[in-house]
Amino acid sequence: MITRLSNYFLKTLREDPAEAEAEVASHKLLVRAGYIRRQSPGVFAWLPLGLRVKGKLEQIVREEMAAAGAHEVHFPAMLPREMYEATGRWEEYGDALFRLQDRHGADHLLAPTHEEPFTLMVKDLVSSYKDLPLTLFQIQDKYRDEARPRAGLLRGREFTMKDAYSFDVTDEGLAESYQKQRDAYERIFTRLGLEYAIVSADAGAMGGSRSEEFLLPTEIGEDTFVRSAGGYAANVEAYVTPVPESLPIEGLPAPVVYDSPDTPTIDTLVAHTNAVLKREDGRAWTAADTLKHVVLAVTHVAGELAGEREIVVVGLPGDRDVDMKRAEVVFAGCDIEPATAADLAKHPGLLRGYIGAARVAADGSTTAVLGTESETGVRYLLDPRIVPGTSWVTGANVDEQHVAYLVAGRDFTADGIADLSDVRAGDPAPDGSGPIETARGMEIGHVFQLGRKYAEALGLKVLDQNGKLVTVTMGSYGIGVTRIMAVLAELNRDDRGLIWPRQVAPFDVHLVATGRDAGIFETAEELAGTLEAAGLDVLFDDRPKVSPGVKFGDAELIGVPRVVVVGRDAADGIAEVWDRATGEKSKVAIAEIAALLSK
Repeated sequence: MITRLSNYFLKTLREDPAEAEAEVASHKLLVRAGYIRRQSPGVFAWLPLGLRVKGKLEQIVREEMAAAGAHEVHFPAMLPREMYEATGRWEEYGDALFRLQDRHGADHLLAPTHEEPFTLMVKDLVSSYKDLPLTLFQIQDKYRDEARPRAGLLRGREFTMKDAYSFDVTDEGLAESYQKQRDAYERIFTRLGLEYAIVSADAGAMGGSRSEEFLLPTEIGEDTFVRSAGGYAANVEAYVTPVPESLPIEGLPAPVVYDSPDTPTIDTLVAHTNAVLKREDGRAWTAADTLKHVVLAVTHVAGELAGEREIVVVGLPGDRDVDMKRAEVVFAGCDIEPATAADLAKHPGLLRGYIGAARVAADGSTTAVLGTESETGVRYLLDPRIVPGTSWVTGANVDEQHVAYLVAGRDFTADGIADLSDVRAGDPAPDGSGPIETARGMEIGHVFQLGRKYAEALGLKVLDQNGKLVTVTMGSYGIGVTRIMAVLAELNRDDRGLIWPRQVAPFDVHLVATGRDAGIFETAEELAGTLEAAGLDVLFDDRPKVSPGVKFGDAELIGVPRVVVVGRDAADGIAEVWDRATGEKSKVAIAEIAALLSK
C-alpha cells in the first residue's frame, strides 16, 4: 500500500527542539523529522516514521537470533519485588530502579533487565538436561531512572532492548552458547554497517565470570576504552593495572621530615620540595614521586551493612587521579563520593592536605597512621604501583609538613589494593602486548557469561545424565535497539537531514510530485503504482499546494536514501533521481526508474 503524505501522521519542524543537546545531532534530527517526540526527560513517544525504522532494526535482530538458535518470548515490564529481592538486585540497583506499589501495597518494579523472570520461566518448564542447551530472547522496553538522561535515545529512562539468555548444564556448554551469541552480534552490526570494537568489560550488577562490550568508536561516546597494537582491548573499568616487581629495601635512605607551608597542590609540593630538599640520586622530584591520599566516602547499598557510610583512604601516585567509574568497580554495590568536611571532622587523625601513611618520630622510627590496625582505624588501600621498596614523598600528618623517602613495606603497609586510578595512553597492556592507546566509544551490545549466580539464587536445577540434580549455568546478551537507531542517525546524516542506510530506512523510495500541473500528479501517481508493483515501499509526497522548497526540505530531512522528483520534465517522460548517500542527482526516464531502483 502506498503511503501518502497528504494523509500521513507527520509533522516536520524547521527549528531544533529546545531540549536537544547541541553536540548530539541525532536527537535534533529525529525530533525535527517526525520520528520521536519528547514526553519527559529521557522518555519519548514513537511516531509512525520512528516505528518503521525501529521495526526494521528489530527484524534484523530477530533474523540473527533465529539463525543462532534462539527462541523469542515476551515478558511484562512490571514485575514483583520478590524475584529481584531473591537475587539481591532490589537493593543493588538503588535509585536506578523505578519502584511502585499496587492497590494492595505489594511492591513492584519496572524491569531494568530480565534475568530473574527468564530464570524462573525455565525453572518452571525445564527439568532435564535433555531440554538443554536453550536460548531465549525478547525485544522489550526497559526502565532505568537515570540521574541525568541525555542525548535523546542514546541514554534514556525508557528504552527498547533485545535481551537473550542461554541455559546450559556445563561450563563448556555455556562457552559454546556464548560464542554463538557473540558471533550473532558481529553479524548484526556488520549488516547495519556499524564499526565496532569488542572489549573486555566489568560485569557490574549483572555478575558473572566473563563480560564483553561491543563499542562503537565515536567521540560522543560515554565510555573510554583502551587497546594495544598487540590485540588487547578493554573498557577502562575492566583494565587491570600490571603490578610492578617489588624492589630491594636494604640501603634505602631513612625518612626525612621537612617543612612544607603553602603547598595545597601536587605541583606546589613538587616545586617546594625541589627547592628545599635535593634527591640523593641527583634528579629532580616529580609528581610521580609523591604519594597523595584521596579520602572517599563509601556508602553500602545492600546487605548487612546497607546504609553504613565508611571512610576509606586511597593512596596513589601524585601524577594520577581517581577515576570514579573504576572506583565503582572496586567498591561494587556501594555509592562512592569524595569525603566531606563533616566526614573528616569525625576523623581528626586525617589532617586535610597533610595526610600520610605513617608518622615519623625524631629517631626515624615510624608509626602507622592509616589502616584498620592503626591509630585512626580508617581502612587504607593502595594503588597497585605502590609495591614494597618504592620510596615516596607524602604527608607527615603534621600541619605544613611532609616526609620524603617513606618506603612501602618498610615504613607503611595497607589493608589492600584499590585499582581505581585513571588509565592513560602509554600505560602497559596487562597481557604484555605493548602500550595502550585510549579512545571514546558508545556501547551498542553487551554479552555476559553469568554462570550460576541467578540459577543458584532462584533454584534453577535440572537432572543430569546420571539422574543427579545440578545447577544450570547461564549467559546474558543485550543489544540496545533504540540506542542503535540513534547511533545510525548520528552516523548517517548531512547538514540537511538524515540519510538512513537502506536496510533500516522507513521507505525504499520517497516520491515527490512538484508543480501545479495536474498532469504531473497523474504521472507521479502512475509511477507510485509501478514502484509498489516492483516490490518497493513508497512514501509519496502528493500534498497539493505545498511548495517544491518545502517538499524538498522534508525529503532531505526525513532521510529516505532514494528520492524521485516528478516535476516540469514529466511531460517529456523524465524525472530526477537523488541518491542521498552520495549526493548525486540524475535525470532518468520515468519508464526506467522502477527497474533502476529495484536493483
